Amino acid sequence: MLRVVQKLLTLLLSATGLFLSVWIVVPAPTMPLLTLGVGAPEVSPWLLVLNVLALLLSLRGVRHRQASRFVVCSSLIACLLSSLPLLQIPATQERLTAAMHNALGADYLAQIPKKVLSEMRSHPFSIVDSFRGIAASKARYTADIRFATPNGVPLSMDIYRPTQVGQYPAIVAIYGGAWQRGNPRQNADFSRYMAARGYTVFAIDYRHAPRYRFPAQLDDVRAALAFIRLHATEYEADPARIALLGRSAGAHLAMLAAYEPNAPPVRAVISYYGPVDLVKGYAEPPRPNPINTRAVLEAFLGGSPSEVPQLYRLASPISYVTTQMPPTLLVYASRDHIVQVRFGQQMYERLRAVGSTVVFLKIPWAEHAFDAVFQGPSNQLALYYTERFLAWALREVD
Repeated sequence: MLRVVQKLLTLLLSATGLFLSVWIVVPAPTMPLLTLGVGAPEVSPWLLVLNVLALLLSLRGVRHRQASRFVVCSSLIACLLSSLPLLQIPATQERLTAAMHNALGADYLAQIPKKVLSEMRSHPFSIVDSFRGIAASKARYTADIRFATPNGVPLSMDIYRPTQVGQYPAIVAIYGGAWQRGNPRQNADFSRYMAARGYTVFAIDYRHAPRYRFPAQLDDVRAALAFIRLHATEYEADPARIALLGRSAGAHLAMLAAYEPNAPPVRAVISYYGPVDLVKGYAEPPRPNPINTRAVLEAFLGGSPSEVPQLYRLASPISYVTTQMPPTLLVYASRDHIVQVRFGQQMYERLRAVGSTVVFLKIPWAEHAFDAVFQGPSNQLALYYTERFLAWALREVD
């Protein structure tokens, strides 16, 4: 009986480990499976432990005729797959560091106060943090601050502040969700983390498509920025040091709000896997295409590019890159099947061509929304460089 239980356990661990690990390299064809495509690389340290355990049990089972060589091979393949992100980290870290130096200068860290540097993560990646999580940060939290009521729709923001009263540089965080879903409480770990390191973080809301189509979402971001500037003193924010940070659809709105003509000045823009060219995004969808990109864009803009061409142009951040823009950090995933990494590269090249300061960070194993797993390898790297970019861009200048 015990041997049967051991055999079943070995088979279960081996099959589970292989099934989960395969999504590190296989693109998800549907939205339900996209969760596996996003999560598998980010929990790869856990998967590696699971697969090593399965391999050891299967090797032991072969000796006692309780497992087949096929199970051993399956566990071995799973071990190799789950180790892929970890094996790529050293080279990726070197490339990301070089990208920061090339764009901001080899001495950019010297421009950041030592006290600020000392409070940041000391290493781009920690295997310990992958298992225990990134330490929780203490911050003051104020929820549901109403900032606008367009068309009778109440819009609120959540505010995260350091524990000590003061005046701090501000981050305006804009969530993603295909312009159709989400709320300001998304990515709360990030907002709390940054607040604990000396920022006032405004996590803002906006109206959703398809009921409210573009430019309603951009109007809401503008309204939030106007509110923040008006109430900056009350919420301990420095109106002269504001950065916009968005994810996916939120990154798209952040870039538009910063780049459009006559936009109120901001000190920096951060785009995590944001769409930049909606015309090409419609014409050249990813393969596979788990969220049906064309349907999402039609719901957002009210039609196809042939039906509403002007709206597609107006809604594309890349359309506004004609002169120098605020310093921009672009963080994209090479395996993204929602917003393809080549569009991030396109925006990087366009910004460089007009003389803007821009950093392009590419994470080779990651999928869209990789930072949903806050302690994952991809977000650890992104967080390490994001906080340095913000400290550089929002530093006090004489």
